[in-house]
Amino acid sequence: MAIIPNISSDIAGPLGAIHLPRLWSKLRMSAASELQADYPECGGGFDQMVLDGLGVDRDAAVAFVKGNKPSYIAFENWVKEQRGGSIPQSEIDASNAAIRGYNHADEDRAGILSAAGLSDDGSILDAVNLNNLDDWTELHNALS
Repeated sequence: MAIIPNISSDIAGPLGAIHLPRLWSKLRMSAASELQADYPECGGGFDQMVLDGLGVDRDAAVAFVKGNKPSYIAFENWVKEQRGGSIPQSEIDASNAAIRGYNHADEDRAGILSAAGLSDDGSILDAVNLNNLDDWTELHNALS
């Protein structure tokens, strides 16, 4: 059975960059042919946002993980190496703020909430929490 990623986009590793652990997990699952088909290994949303925010080339990141199957810490170290060994905290903070501040379109929000069995009362607007609900709904449905 393919795996549905369940690491929240709001989780950070030692570097402090949120979403990076989720991206790594999706890339590792994809490299092992275990990522659930509805999930992109490296999509244009938060995946691209964290890579752009940290100044890392998308194709290089995908190739590194697929070719080396690194642990999370090895991946994080590779990310830092792409920037000469460190990434300014201000860039990490800006990336985190961009991810935490992103909201899905109204139609996407309504679909996610409906699938999860929630009414759209305007209390959940941010994409991080909506994506969590979507993952949990997908996991539940896959196991039903």
